[in-house]
Amino acid sequence: MSRVLVTGAGGMLGRDLLAVLGSRPDLKVTAATRAEVDITDAAAVRAAVAGHDLVVNTAAWTDVDGAEEQEAAATAVNGDAVGHLAAACAATGARLVHVSTDYVFPGDGTTPYAEDAPTAPVNAYGRSKLAGERAVARFLPETGYVVRTAWLYGAHGPNFVATMLRLAEQREHLDVVDDQHGQPTWSYALAAQLVALGDAALAARAPAGVYHGTCSGQTTWYGLARAVFALRGLDPDRIRPTTSDRFRRPAPRPAYSVLGHGRWAAAGLPPLPDWHTTLADAFASAAPPAPWKVA
Repeated sequence: MSRVLVTGAGGMLGRDLLAVLGSRPDLKVTAATRAEVDITDAAAVRAAVAGHDLVVNTAAWTDVDGAEEQEAAATAVNGDAVGHLAAACAATGARLVHVSTDYVFPGDGTTPYAEDAPTAPVNAYGRSKLAGERAVARFLPETGYVVRTAWLYGAHGPNFVATMLRLAEQREHLDVVDDQHGQPTWSYALAAQLVALGDAALAARAPAGVYHGTCSGQTTWYGLARAVFALRGLDPDRIRPTTSDRFRRPAPRPAYSVLGHGRWAAAGLPPLPDWHTTLADAFASAAPPAPWKVA
């Protein structure tokens, strides 16, 4: 029986990951929230990793705007702490699956970014996450896996889909940016993909390195908002397109965050389905307290 450690287990993705792993009687799972394991503490990380065959790291500094003013603090979590995890895994022989971000790219592309495309983050958050990717590559060149994701939504945390539904109850019309392109990704679907990659890693079927864990296809925030309203039975025309310069933020956002999925074939796994499909699945299968489900 393989032993799996999930760090960041209290977050949106972490909780979905535990739900997926909970259906696997062949795995013994240890759930570690931030309160239980501080991944910035190297000694605590070594103790937590000991005895596990696979570590899935979903712990992260996720405040993109806050990272602009506190880059050192963000890098301590997203970079240095990932190095602690990777070093601990290297010492014990455990595999590591680490979740990263599309923000490592500059966002000026016009075709999907391949897994080996040059990185050039445009904000502090992206730089902090790239530091974590490099730590995995340095300590675990043969047994480390980086899965970049983007535009996550799910039942267990604040996200764009939940925000749109909350605002739908407060406003007649919503202005949503139509000049940022990406791939809406259901956290539960990503969790299942991470588990599948972990299985392949433990069986030595998956080459180490970078994979892109986003849903297929692409849209804008405006397109996603319209799809959310349609699935909820609301009038999509209540959503009005606007531009990013109407919503100034401390951290610049990439205009184009569409990722390619070519490396999944090397692991013998299909990429995630089209974002329309998984959005519909999320609305159909999620139970309360999911924000899109009426109790």
